[in-house]
Amino acid sequence: MKQNIHKAMILAAGFGTRLKPFTDKHPKALAVVNNKTLLQRNIEYLQQFGIENVIVNVHHFAEQIIAAVKENNGWGSNITISKEDEILETGGGLKNAAWYFKEEENFLLMNVDMLTDLSIQAMIQQHIQTKALATLAVTDRTSSRYLLFDDANNLCGWRNKQTQEEKLPRNANTLQEKAFSGIHIINTDLLNLIHQQGKFSMIDVYLSLAAQHNIKCYQHSHTKLIDVGKPENLQQAATMFL
Repeated sequence: MKQNIHKAMILAAGFGTRLKPFTDKHPKALAVVNNKTLLQRNIEYLQQFGIENVIVNVHHFAEQIIAAVKENNGWGSNITISKEDEILETGGGLKNAAWYFKEEENFLLMNVDMLTDLSIQAMIQQHIQTKALATLAVTDRTSSRYLLFDDANNLCGWRNKQTQEEKLPRNANTLQEKAFSGIHIINTDLLNLIHQQGKFSMIDVYLSLAAQHNIKCYQHSHTKLIDVGKPENLQQAATMFL
């Protein structure tokens, strides 16, 4: 069994409404932290773990991202573009690009607006050892929405703390709330199990599979992590990631 991951997808198609007014004229992937765009930072982050083949989905100001990739020769990685005529969200975006991973055993999926220094290698190792269909990076930070896991770190459900909405496809005696970090390691078998069509979230996919399959969490509360989808967080990120 392969212990390494060779391909990844960076989700960069969204409108980035929380980053207005920057995203009125630019894609969020090109927001800058210490003279490097979010896209460049995450491509270079993946390179640290030997992942140099990356597909990037684009929609909002797609041509700006395509131009940046070309001008910088992919920052040293082999970048493939998956252009979306409409926003397909995280699940639809992955399904649209599923062809890219057909020769792989596992691959990584991540949001362009999350910056972290978690060890992908350690996350891969846990994913392989537990034979998970997918492994989701989580922390214990405060959030309005949580994924719910049992004591064996299996995904059991989802909870919105603001609306009190809850989905529990898998039974468990105790549930632990974990905040999702927007980083997934996925076994390619999962791609054939996606029944959703069009525009949909990966969380919906996971919840539809949780009762029959082991979808695990990888805890990384000890690492740096910031969601740079908001202007004030961009400023904070500049102090965390030099």
